[in-house]
Amino acid sequence: MKKLLLFILSALVAAGIAGCSKEPAPEERFAQYVKLWNDQNFEEMYGYLSKEAKDSVTKDEFVSRYNKIYKDLEIQNLKVSYKKPDEEKKRKEEKASLPFSVKMDSVGGPIEFDHKAAFIKEERDGKDNWYLDWNPTYIFPDLEKGDKINFKNVKAQRGQILDRAGNGLAINGTALEIGVVPGQLGGQKAQTITKLAELLDMPADQINKAMNASWVKPEYFVPLKKISSTDKALHEKLFALDGVTNKKADAREYPYGEALSHLIGYIGPVTADDLEKLEGKGYTANDMIGRRGLEQVLEDQLKGTNGVRISIVKKDGTEKILAEKPVEDGQDVQLTIDVVAQQQLYDQLKGEAGMAAALHPTTGETLALVSAPGFDPNAMALGISQNKREELEKNPLQPFLNRFKLTYVPGSVIKPITAAIGLESGKLKLDTAYKIIDKQWQKDASWGEYKVTRYSNVVGNIDLEKALVYSDNIYFAMAALQMGTNTFAEGLKKFGFEDQPEYLYPMEASQIGKLDSEMRVADSGYGQGQVEMNILHLAAAYTPLVNNGNLIKPVLKKDDKQGQVWKEGVVSKENAAALNSMLRKVVTDPKGTAHNAQMAELPLAGKTGTAEIKEKQGEKGKDLGWFVAYNPESPDMIVSMMVEDSGSKEVVDRVKGFYKMNKQD
Repeated sequence: MKKLLLFILSALVAAGIAGCSKEPAPEERFAQYVKLWNDQNFEEMYGYLSKEAKDSVTKDEFVSRYNKIYKDLEIQNLKVSYKKPDEEKKRKEEKASLPFSVKMDSVGGPIEFDHKAAFIKEERDGKDNWYLDWNPTYIFPDLEKGDKINFKNVKAQRGQILDRAGNGLAINGTALEIGVVPGQLGGQKAQTITKLAELLDMPADQINKAMNASWVKPEYFVPLKKISSTDKALHEKLFALDGVTNKKADAREYPYGEALSHLIGYIGPVTADDLEKLEGKGYTANDMIGRRGLEQVLEDQLKGTNGVRISIVKKDGTEKILAEKPVEDGQDVQLTIDVVAQQQLYDQLKGEAGMAAALHPTTGETLALVSAPGFDPNAMALGISQNKREELEKNPLQPFLNRFKLTYVPGSVIKPITAAIGLESGKLKLDTAYKIIDKQWQKDASWGEYKVTRYSNVVGNIDLEKALVYSDNIYFAMAALQMGTNTFAEGLKKFGFEDQPEYLYPMEASQIGKLDSEMRVADSGYGQGQVEMNILHLAAAYTPLVNNGNLIKPVLKKDDKQGQVWKEGVVSKENAAALNSMLRKVVTDPKGTAHNAQMAELPLAGKTGTAEIKEKQGEKGKDLGWFVAYNPESPDMIVSMMVEDSGSKEVVDRVKGFYKMNKQD
């Protein structure tokens, strides 16, 4: 009996040892391989390859090829599926074939395929195991040894930016790519290169380096720099040089140059930083991207989506398509801008630092939006030289500064708004008058040395009309104090302060600032203090006067809904009519601050302003000259303008010049 028990125990132990040393089935091995594949752990995957497979590809080649293909094709959401059978087959043979499926997303779209994994049994280190008889078809079934994967990027056409009449503001045009044919430079080669470097504003060393590249032959065209196709004077000078020639090249063109440079912006080459930030969005190192203005703001809409074709190129030149995504061109964007008005307003500001806006008071359409001086967007898009860039950056007028998106102290152009707030609140009447005799005024001794200064010399009882016509600071300081901080602040908010509505171009919202003292409230009443406005909001703030008391929301895109009310019932019909009459007298009265704008053929109304930016009272600061003007009899445009280091008289002349030109057109 003991012998029998001993025999049974020995048999069980032997069976246990045999069970522990059971060789892995091919299904188990492949399940392990699939997990590594889904994790894209290509290094460990290589350990599962058969000896013959390893003889055909080294570990470095295997790993680098998978990595390169998956990176170049932007492979994501890889899913290798293999369903292990319910029961493992008993195999006496040395080979096994297991079906599997692969799904993945690529830059060209989804890629799917089915395949079979061929396993063979091999002995290594005294043990049998199953190894994958790998070949390139495991990457893609049609990929065989010697084949190549071709990745073709089909460029999307960038959407164009158009004005209200369909004129191109940013278009897909051409440039001239200037280059040299080394073998045709002739005997004066050194002098030609020196002159060429001067004309192209680039170092001579850079030209020599390009010509000495390893690929260059005497008869080859060596590209150097793209220039505008419209600069005929430069063309003549360049093509007079031996060996200098050109080719046409695709380029973004900005036909109206400086006049629209801040609004439209320009495009530039995609950088390494861009590619890192925009990974997965379809950009390549050869693409262009919006750098400023609406080119940048509307990048997603304008750029379109490049088409992609991924194929396997066989040794005989035939192709097998793996994935294909059709090209989607960018969308055109049509603005409300009137390019004629834009150019005319810019011309009025030439040589000055300033800004202007023209707004339709009933539709809200932005007819012009100008910042001056501008810069040449064509030069920026084609590649401006470092010397030219530094010259622009050092220009005291700051041509790269976009003024129309910023807020500035408005000065006296805010006075009609202050008047409207007082009238609507009932704290001010049309006949409210203050006795004003002196040039300076303070409420009481608690203000210390601080006083409000007026520039009008009219003395006596000053009513609202006189205060507007002669732009009396003291009157509006008193009016703001009479309203009180809360009434005044709430009134400004009804006029859109601190509430910049959605607008195609990002703008800084007009600010009330602090009203934490009587002096600040008084100063804000006539447009000093901490109150600030952007030029577009300033034009919009006058729309209630000619639009049944409603503040109209500005729009810049042609297909945006027009005539949207931003703030309803800001001014009553009666008060609007009275203010219109007063602002008309600002122009018609011989002593009115905008009398220079008087024209028999065009009845303008408006308000001037001179704001001073200074550190403290008693010091001379920087003046900002302002003027807002419109035709109250035919209100189809409100123009607001500001010029730095200028008085309001000069600005009045410029706005008048614009209206005269615009009327002639």
